[in-house]
Amino acid sequence: MPVVRDLGVLLRLRNFRRLLAVRLLSQSADGVYQIALATYVVFSPENQATPGAIASAMAVLLLPYSLIGPFAGVLLDRWQRRQVFLYGNLLRAVLACCTALLLLSSVPDWAFYVSALCVTAVNRFVLAGLSAALPRVVDPDRLVIANALSPTAGTLAATVGGALALGIRLLTDGSDAAVVLLGAALYLLSALVSLTLSRQLLGPDRGAPAVRLRHALAVTAHGLGAGFRHLAERRDAARALAAMTVMRFCYGALTVMLLMLCRYAWSDSESGGLALLGLALGFSAAGYFVAAVVSPWTVGRFGRYGWMALCAGVAAVLEPALGMTFAPEPMLAAAFVLGLVTQGAKIATDTEVQTSVDDAFRGRVFSLYDVLFNVAFVAAAGVAALVLPADGRSPAVVIAVAVLYAAVSAAMLHRGRQGRPTAAFHVKQRP
Repeated sequence: MPVVRDLGVLLRLRNFRRLLAVRLLSQSADGVYQIALATYVVFSPENQATPGAIASAMAVLLLPYSLIGPFAGVLLDRWQRRQVFLYGNLLRAVLACCTALLLLSSVPDWAFYVSALCVTAVNRFVLAGLSAALPRVVDPDRLVIANALSPTAGTLAATVGGALALGIRLLTDGSDAAVVLLGAALYLLSALVSLTLSRQLLGPDRGAPAVRLRHALAVTAHGLGAGFRHLAERRDAARALAAMTVMRFCYGALTVMLLMLCRYAWSDSESGGLALLGLALGFSAAGYFVAAVVSPWTVGRFGRYGWMALCAGVAAVLEPALGMTFAPEPMLAAAFVLGLVTQGAKIATDTEVQTSVDDAFRGRVFSLYDVLFNVAFVAAAGVAALVLPADGRSPAVVIAVAVLYAAVSAAMLHRGRQGRPTAAFHVKQRP
């Protein structure tokens, strides 16, 4: 099969394998850390989880990215990306150890959130850098395959990390500190693996002078404006980002619903709720894997916009059909479907952005991409907090999400019919 052959070619590329290893270790640590935060907020016996509490935690941890994201992009387009992976993961390892110490101490919740915010803030630099560096280790004709394999493998690694975190928490009788220390060890390994890559290999191209700290604010404002202008000139990339933002909003609302169902509706015990959450993560990971396998073929067959339209359309039909039962088994099937369509659409969006945006602007644009992701997710959590009952059962949320998916599908189908003649797998490099 062509897809299998192209995957084999990618995995024979030494630098691609090394960059992939950095991603896998870093995102598995992210999964561990995120589950530690989620279980502390939602499943700790001393905390009384509500949709509002979950939304507040998400806002504290994610909204600051709206400021950090553009700043990260400007610096990523001037810093050596290899060094970002090295020092970023080393810093997160140290900060994660500090978080573990706070969990073992009697400190106010705000101190824990500040520590967690510092760890997750660095994540913006690392993830945006990984996406911006990918075109430097693969050729343009295999970029769709690389986007199917690399980010999806990272998402799967985060899911595996989350499953490990759940297992350790159950084995250590609810020790969030032990889980966070596992994340610190994985961050350290990711930093060490980044040393196998050359400092100059991952770019960016040296077209601009180095940024000095005293000029950082001015450079950020100028760089953000330049990134927006560049994205406005690449309307195909802008449309794809807008569609993916709406799908992310839908995913955020359903995530809060799932957390509340696991916590209150499906189990009377903490261990039972955690086990169901772990199963949901596993089903969602299976959907990510299927998306990685089928997306290269479907993008080649339907085009990027056609594949996004199909993903959103499938979600619009199956999400209410499975979700309106509010029973564990159908909701687990829905987790699989949403994992597949969300990751499939993201693969198409990543490829559209990477092929439409010049290398000198990729860091800024992918940072804006992250900002849209996080604002949409937090906004969805806030809306869910207003309408979700304590046990998470809300037909209104399920129906509203289905309508949004249907709107995205219609918009992408319309754009696909106006589509460009360029084939998905044979993208010409811009001069």
